[in-house]
Amino acid sequence: MGRLLGFIMLLIVVGIGGYLYSRQAESVTAIGSNPITAVEISGVHNDLIALGNAERRYFALNLKYASLEELRTNGDVLVPIREGYSYSAQTSDTGFKIIAAYSGSDPKAPKRIILNESMTMTTE
Repeated sequence: MGRLLGFIMLLIVVGIGGYLYSRQAESVTAIGSNPITAVEISGVHNDLIALGNAERRYFALNLKYASLEELRTNGDVLVPIREGYSYSAQTSDTGFKIIAAYSGSDPKAPKRIILNESMTMTTE
C-alpha cells in the first residue's frame, strides 16, 4: 500500500512538473512561433547593442555618427549576418537609429527592432 501511494505521488509530481515546464516553454516562445526564433531575436538584440556601442565609440572620436558601411570599413564593427534579418542605420548630428528588419516567415516575430542613441530598444 505504501509503495502504491508513493508511486501515485510520483506521478502527480511529474504531471505538475510537466505542466509547469510546458507553460514556461510557451512564455519563452511568445516572441516567435518556435524556440529558434526566440534565440535569433536574442542574437539580434546582442547585435544591436554591439552596433550601438560602436556608434557611441565612433561619436566619441569623431563627433559625428557613422553609417554601418563607415563602421565596417573603419574596422569598428563587423556587421552581423543573420538569416531573415537585415541591418540599417539612420544617423544625424545628434543621434542614430539602428534598425533590424525581419523578412522571414515567422508571423509572431517582430518585424522591426530599433535601437536609438540612448540605447533604448523598441520593437514593432
